[in-house]
Parts: sequence; C-alpha cells; structure tokens
Amino acid sequence: MEAYSEFAKLYDGFMEDVPYDEWFEFVKKTLYEDNIINGIICELGAGTGNFTMRLAEVGFDMIGIDNSDDMLNVALHKKDEYEYTEDPVNKVSDIMYLNQDMREFELYGTVRAIVSVFDSINYILEDEEIIQTFKLVNNYLDPKGLFIFDFNTLHKYRDVIGDSTIADSSDEASFIWSNYFDKESNINEYEITFFVASDNENDDSLYRRFDEFHYQRGYTLEEIKGFLAEAGLEFIAAYDAEGFKETSDDSERIFVVARESGK
Repeated sequence: MEAYSEFAKLYDGFMEDVPYDEWFEFVKKTLYEDNIINGIICELGAGTGNFTMRLAEVGFDMIGIDNSDDMLNVALHKKDEYEYTEDPVNKVSDIMYLNQDMREFELYGTVRAIVSVFDSINYILEDEEIIQTFKLVNNYLDPKGLFIFDFNTLHKYRDVIGDSTIADSSDEASFIWSNYFDKESNINEYEITFFVASDNENDDSLYRRFDEFHYQRGYTLEEIKGFLAEAGLEFIAAYDAEGFKETSDDSERIFVVARESGK
C-alpha cells in the first residue's frame, strides 16, 4: 500500500490545481454544523499536510496519519518552516504526525472527528481491509463523532480515466501518467514516470528518471454504505464533490459523512 517515495518531494508542485480550499470549506462547515468547533481531529492519509494544516489553522488539535514516511517528512518540514503568528488559536506547530497504515492505525484515545480527503480510501483494495479501517474509525471516534471522507467512484476509473495517459511538467520535473483499469477487480493501476531536473548547475540538460506504481480501487456509493454499516458506523449523507450537490451516476468523486454509532 505504501507509495509516494520519490514523488513526495514533487507532490505539492503537481497538486496546485487540487481544490483543497473548496474541500476544506465543506469539511469545516460540516464540523461546525455538528458543533465540532475545537478539540482533536485525526486525518487519515495526511500526505504532505496540506489539509491537516488548514484544520490546525482554525484551532483544531490535529493528528495526521500517513503510511509514507517520505510524505510525512515533507509535512514536518513545512510545519517547521511555518511562520507562527500571534493568533492564539493557531496550532500548526502542535500537529502530531504518525507514520502508520490506516488499515491498522492506533491512537492514544478518541477524537471528535476523523477526516480523509483526496481519495486516500481508494488505496484500500480489499473489502475486509476497508471494513477493518472503518471499524477502527468507529472505535477511535468520540460518541456520535463524525467521519468525513471522499472517494473516487468506479465510474471515474472505468469510464473517465481508465486506460488513458496524461503528461504534465513544471520547472522542476515532468511526468507521464498512465492508467490501466482492470474490469474484474475494479482496480486502477497508475504508472508514473518522472523526469527530474539535475542538481548539476553546470549542465541543465541532465534529467534523472524514476518510476512509481500506485493501485487504487473504484467503489460505488452503495458499496461504501455497506462497508460503513458492517463497521457499525451510521451513514449520514453523500455529496458530489463537484459543487457539493446530490450524487448521481456521473459523480466522479463523492464526499461521505458518517457518524459513530456505538462500539
């Protein structure tokens, strides 16, 4: 399941178009409407800390969990470089990052909410493993605590990006991203080839190549609802990430809100 090794150093540069701000406003609004305005929140799949830091900035005590120590090293570096303001609720410097697999994560106690964004859930490929992850979520939530997460739909992998290739470049690197979708397992394989500019100041024509392979499984909303029920979580609502409207068969990314429902 571990990925994002070499890519961790380049991740933020290639993710500039990700609508973190829109996702954050939705998550914050959902938390506030449930009277969760402070306390401890855990993020699964925290990556380089982009979302974790946003929640810390509005006053939450954050725990960020990720299976890639390379990604967490970037997150820690950003945390160390963060310009601490005089705002008394700014808690970026207090973020706790844990290098754990979300399928078997451990916390020291319960938290008010658990969040997971940018299709981290799709990296869990087996029914039993996603149910186990959701059971852990239920176990570590405060009574009636919220679980807010997103996932890429089966429709997106099968009908939109499956068996396609994209390319992009920045000042530091270029990449070729190829998708291969398996219709039997509903698993999408990403093969990413990077060409990174050399550090050699005397020769800017040199590039270093490296390859990464990522595997994600597409899910339907009905499957996700079933996994939540088996884990003891109560499904509350689902929204299309595009405008946070009602979901449809054409939804590519869905945000789900669930609630702790007894241990």
